[in-house]
Amino acid sequence: MRYSYQRHVIKNIVRSTKTHPTADWIYRKSKDIINNISLGTVYRNLKILEEMGSIKTIYHKGKVRYDGNTDFHQHFYCNECCKIMDIDMVTEIKKTNFHEKYDFKVDDMEITIIGTCNKH
Repeated sequence: MRYSYQRHVIKNIVRSTKTHPTADWIYRKSKDIINNISLGTVYRNLKILEEMGSIKTIYHKGKVRYDGNTDFHQHFYCNECCKIMDIDMVTEIKKTNFHEKYDFKVDDMEITIIGTCNKH
């Protein structure tokens, strides 16, 4: 895939935060750098970046958020403030165990722990 300055900017914005931003948030930040960027361009490039494996898309409670951390990790979701945090608690889970136990190949795994953060 050929280089795109817009895609580069969007990827850097997603990777620069641990807040798991929405496309609207990424769009607002992108406009600070590329004044004439459109929301459609942001969505299109987020999809491409996900397909390339440069970012991850998180679907939770009907909302779409983006994650610049592509390493294997889990998430904690706070029911009170809606914050999503990266956590690394379940590293002992291995994809191969599922194939042996349940007879199917795992391509990816998402684990979200839901509760209330210590600010509430």
